[in-house]
Amino acid sequence: MFQLTATNPTFLMYATIFIFGLSIGSFLNVCIFRIPLEKSIIHPPSACPGCGNSIRFYDNIPVLSYILLRGRCRHCAAAISPRYPSVEMASGLTAAATYAAFGPTAQSLVYFAFLSALWVVTLIDIDHRIIPDVISLPGIPVFFLASLLLPTMTVKDSLLGILIGGGSLYAVAWAYSAVKKADGMGGGDIKLLAMIGALIGWKGVLFTLFASSALGTLVGLGIMILRGQNMKLAVPFGPFLSAGAAAYVFFGPRLIDWYLNFLPPGA
Repeated sequence: MFQLTATNPTFLMYATIFIFGLSIGSFLNVCIFRIPLEKSIIHPPSACPGCGNSIRFYDNIPVLSYILLRGRCRHCAAAISPRYPSVEMASGLTAAATYAAFGPTAQSLVYFAFLSALWVVTLIDIDHRIIPDVISLPGIPVFFLASLLLPTMTVKDSLLGILIGGGSLYAVAWAYSAVKKADGMGGGDIKLLAMIGALIGWKGVLFTLFASSALGTLVGLGIMILRGQNMKLAVPFGPFLSAGAAAYVFFGPRLIDWYLNFLPPGA
């Protein structure tokens, strides 16, 4: 019977991958905080937003430092948002899940980079209701090239993913604007779905649109009921697109195969 122990090579590999993910999560926190403010993500070093003191390396160890410092700055005792260790943990778990799904392959690294970008997009969109072009626009060519490392993707699939991803939401936004005489969808969502399509192709785009629309509808209705607001409640769509794309990465092809096999003959 397989046992996951501290001396087991599999455990050590997962622990290494998880710690790597935690470290990337620390960098993602920097991106989430600084990109909307149009600040450099490289310089200056991280500092306490309360007192401005630079954070020493031993106070910047993902998750562990937050626990040891009891969620407060060493210098001024200002509270540190639990968002920071949460993002680090999410990144660590994402790295481990990607490794579990795709093994020690280039495919794992590509998908982890993709999912990391989606984490940044999701939290920035929640906080600021924007999807920064600095992520989505360079992400289109970057993930187009990265898609060449995926055994299930072709150049044609990626190009169609970009065109259908960006084009479908552009058509929806144009139609809504023509009918309602108002903007109903931001350009950031359009560029984000084009970036998503660059990596997971046109099938992934269709899956993402279906999954994100269903999830967005359920969450939107739930929020409106809880808050007692009307149908004009604005909910950022980027997180739902990101969730749909992530679901496709891990489960999409299998769900599509299950659905096709579930259909009766001739349907």
